[in-house]
Amino acid sequence: MQFGIFTVGDVTTDPTTGRTPSEHERIKAMVTIALKAEEVGLDVFATGEHHNPPFVPSSPTTMLGYIAARTERLILSTSTTLITTNDPVKIAEDFAMLQHLADGRVDLMMGRGNTGPVYPWFGQDIRNGIPLAIENYALLHKLWREDVVDWQGRFRTPLQSFTSTPRPLDGVPPFVWHGSIRSPEIAEQAAYYGDGFFANNIFWPKEHFIRLINLYRERFAHYGHGTPEQAIVGLGGQVFMRKNSQDAVREFRPYFDNAPVYGHGPSLEQFTAETPLTVGSPQEVIDRTLKFREYFGDYQRQLFLMDHAGLPLKTVLEQLDILGEEVVPVLRREFAIGRPAGVPDAPTHASLVARRDAGAATGEEPSVPAGSQA
Repeated sequence: MQFGIFTVGDVTTDPTTGRTPSEHERIKAMVTIALKAEEVGLDVFATGEHHNPPFVPSSPTTMLGYIAARTERLILSTSTTLITTNDPVKIAEDFAMLQHLADGRVDLMMGRGNTGPVYPWFGQDIRNGIPLAIENYALLHKLWREDVVDWQGRFRTPLQSFTSTPRPLDGVPPFVWHGSIRSPEIAEQAAYYGDGFFANNIFWPKEHFIRLINLYRERFAHYGHGTPEQAIVGLGGQVFMRKNSQDAVREFRPYFDNAPVYGHGPSLEQFTAETPLTVGSPQEVIDRTLKFREYFGDYQRQLFLMDHAGLPLKTVLEQLDILGEEVVPVLRREFAIGRPAGVPDAPTHASLVARRDAGAATGEEPSVPAGSQA
């Protein structure tokens, strides 16, 4: 199982000091956070993609390429790659290039985003959000698996005898997750391709995500990729920790109350009761996270949001120390207990290459899912 962090890259005023970091400071801070994630033993760093203030990560592959050069083990991912407003050809080429630079330590998460004005900025209509996601990913999937592509669709100019370059490392495309907050169509899409499904699992009650994940698992099996239990599932999470719960609540409350997304809305107590947000001691975070398996089944990837709402970099780095030293080692051990042998590991480039080679050796495509143990 993989553990890591994801960032949305917001530039938010610290409500306790009134200071707002510059874009330059925030971008550099995100790099520092990624390096810290590797230092404390996490597996994954993922960045969002945004094209509007107050967010800065408009070019994820640029940032991840820089981080790749400064890390050795960390898997570099996106927490949103806008499949609706990016050209699939550009996604195919950008992430294949990143895959080569990072020696395979790359995957990505497809999403539609949640900012309506982005669509016209890139020449699209938000009313076509789902059809765009379906058609654009179909083309991306093809571009990575066929050396010469002929294509005609609804939303872009046709392609004739086109080859995207560079080709994927070792002939194996980066693993793809499909992220969703609310759309069953995206769960269906992930299941159809046998890709991973990442449930945001931050802003809504667990019952909502239970329905989405169960749908994905059922349809994954329907399309012949394996049993429902072999489906590749990732979850988001959101935590703030101090040794004592009271200290965590007292310190985090002003950031929660003024956060761009949920500030000036439900109280911190209401939000933590009705969503997976956990503000408390490391043991409370461990206990709450372990409950996820009861709701969603055994899964492959757990990412936490930790650097948002104006939290200063020093505080975020302290949070990562706690996560890496006190929380994740316990979660690794506890999640491994009773994990059925048929549940696949999280996918890596090495496991995908081994799966491909196993299929070539037998002359047939393996029936196990893409993340299976190799």
